[in-house]
Amino acid sequence: MPAFEKPNFVHDFQVDEQKGFLIGHKSKRQIPDPSPNRLLVASWNIANLGLQKRWSEHYELLAEIISWFDIIAIQEVNVNLDGLKRIEGHLPSEFDLVFSDKAGNNERFAFIYNGQRVRMMELVGEVAVPPKDHKYIKLPGIDSGFTGFDRNPYLCSFQWKNEILVLINVHSFFGSESSSDVHRRALETYAISRYADLTGKSKNAFSGNIIALGDFNLPMVHKGDPIYGALMARGLKLPKHSSKVYSNISNDKMYDQIAFLPSIKKKIKSHGVFDFDSAIFPKLWEQSPTKFRNYLKYYLSDHRPIWMELGF
Repeated sequence: MPAFEKPNFVHDFQVDEQKGFLIGHKSKRQIPDPSPNRLLVASWNIANLGLQKRWSEHYELLAEIISWFDIIAIQEVNVNLDGLKRIEGHLPSEFDLVFSDKAGNNERFAFIYNGQRVRMMELVGEVAVPPKDHKYIKLPGIDSGFTGFDRNPYLCSFQWKNEILVLINVHSFFGSESSSDVHRRALETYAISRYADLTGKSKNAFSGNIIALGDFNLPMVHKGDPIYGALMARGLKLPKHSSKVYSNISNDKMYDQIAFLPSIKKKIKSHGVFDFDSAIFPKLWEQSPTKFRNYLKYYLSDHRPIWMELGF
């Protein structure tokens, strides 16, 4: 996607002070600290990472949040890897990363993970539907056919203790609000749901612990929303959502989700959305909410990270 407009002003700040604001809000939002008995999985669409010209201090703030989680799926990584590498440079040495080749909009997917806490396993690849199976990707009320993903979801496997998880990193096609684009997005979403269902039931599955997470461009979690219906159509589940904190900084959309097969439901200990925008740059907010949002969209992100705590 095209870069957001760069703000025409400079906002100076002390990075350690802003980190303090973030850490204090982390406690308020009850994000647990690392523990031998819990695994923290997260997802974050970081707007046009590698395309928008952030400062070193902004990358340091992004890395601070990322470092709280054991595995985090990142979307909107530009083909230019500078942004991803700059974040990596601010992370503790135990963190590693893996990323995909470019796809639609010159975007890559990435996973950043704590190599001391989890082990990356052999299964790495993309979710693709063979052309002969396109006919099975269909939904009531949608006459158009599935022709493949704009950005093939990127999957990686990780071991924590004796459990293996397969994480599917998703950034669904958006396009526009036209019915044809919504239908295309719904079919992509259904293809992910179908893949998780079939793979989870397969006797040859690498693991039945399948989690699809990322930016589904899902407006609202409720019956009647076509994207929500497509995601739920083959048995995937979502954690119970609060209507108070959404996944975008405008606080009106539920674009980002962590979906899982029913076998994982009992292993979820807590979950949430980290609204970093409620804590950071308070002086800029007081000066102008509009300038504040434009600054965040360009230098941090217009999406908030979502997270889930698992215990096995």
